Amino acid sequence: MNIVFRCDPALIDLLPRPMPAKAALPDWLRSMAPRVPSVVHQRSIRTVKQCPPFVDAMAHGFVIPLPCDIQVQDGQFSWNWPLPALNVAQHPRAPLSFHVPEQMAGSPLARSPQAALKFNSFWTVELPAGWSLMATHPINREDLPFRLISGLVDADRFNAVGINFPAIWTDPGFSGVLPRGTPVAQCYPVLREPLALVCEPMQAAQVQGFDALAEQIMRGPGVYRRGYRNKRPAS
Repeated sequence: MNIVFRCDPALIDLLPRPMPAKAALPDWLRSMAPRVPSVVHQRSIRTVKQCPPFVDAMAHGFVIPLPCDIQVQDGQFSWNWPLPALNVAQHPRAPLSFHVPEQMAGSPLARSPQAALKFNSFWTVELPAGWSLMATHPINREDLPFRLISGLVDADRFNAVGINFPAIWTDPGFSGVLPRGTPVAQCYPVLREPLALVCEPMQAAQVQGFDALAEQIMRGPGVYRRGYRNKRPAS
């Protein structure tokens, strides 16, 4: 699938570009131990680093990077990001804007009187006909001091302007720099067609298959990875 990103011509050499999520995996995942001792099991056990669904979810789709350093101090956000004159008159120049607290009133996202952040987009995203774009918090990235609010956009039709990404700031004690290139959103295409949900009892073949696979899983690790996981292409 071709996903087309476009930006103001004056910014093409200044912006960090969207990248495959696999290329943006965090340092903590790369450095964490594959096995650690378990008090409960009385032996060494595998960590989530060796769990293919955990890692594959983090590597799925692409990420939108923060375009510049953001300084955070005492709940205040600032940046020093001089931009050239832009060709698009209505284009944002600030990396951040805000949603007033009332827009989240009555939802679990409310943090009154705290406003919500909005990561402004400097890239438009165009998908093929029939596809929508799911944008969500970078998966399993609880280390980030914000929580993106998930959204689904019909980016095959809505692609003349960028998609902005609202977020809740979740770490009031954070002080320092949110660096340029930080993944602010993880995105992936979703085929826009109705689902047919079928619920039925297992037949004899499914019962036999369940028991056989469950027994194989109980005998040792790696069953899914070796026999069922579809190998992802390199990014």
